[in-house]
Amino acid sequence: MIEEREELQHRDGAESTLSKEQFKREVIAILPQLRSFARGICGNRDLADDLAQEAMMRAWASRHTFKVGTNFKAWMFIILRNRCYSMAKKNSRMVTWDPEAAERILVAPATQHVGIDLMDVQRALEKLPTEQREMLMLVAADMSYEEAAEITGCAIGTVKSRIARGRVALKRLLGEGDDSEDEVAATAGRQRAGER
Repeated sequence: MIEEREELQHRDGAESTLSKEQFKREVIAILPQLRSFARGICGNRDLADDLAQEAMMRAWASRHTFKVGTNFKAWMFIILRNRCYSMAKKNSRMVTWDPEAAERILVAPATQHVGIDLMDVQRALEKLPTEQREMLMLVAADMSYEEAAEITGCAIGTVKSRIARGRVALKRLLGEGDDSEDEVAATAGRQRAGER
């Protein structure tokens, strides 16, 4: 039925949608970036993979609404972002797993220094305000500032500002350790107040 609709759209001269094979190729091409962005936003690898999969399923179900000539990557990231925030609202009353408490319980020493560094970066990212973390993760997922602005519904200047502040706060958190967490939170609050 959808294929018939696509064929009718082609004949009528209306904007067309991607064929099933084209759509699959587009999704597969951006899958690593989609998963990376999901991991950055939610901070939980398993949940991020589930979110990315759910975003792909929702996109597949709504593929007839995608219009050729628009930004496919941005369309997919918007679906993922909206799903992530909807799930966060829904689960806000649930108790979450505390990785820092789990680390205190585990006594086995780390065997790889790189893993520790990545965990430090992940913890520092989680301490950033949501707006800054989201922008940093979009850029890390190889999005341009324009695409990040389109996905988040912000002006490009706001995107650049949040990225710059996020980078500074991330450097501060990684360089000074946990002592600067309160300072970063206070600075973020003052900066948010200035955006309004």
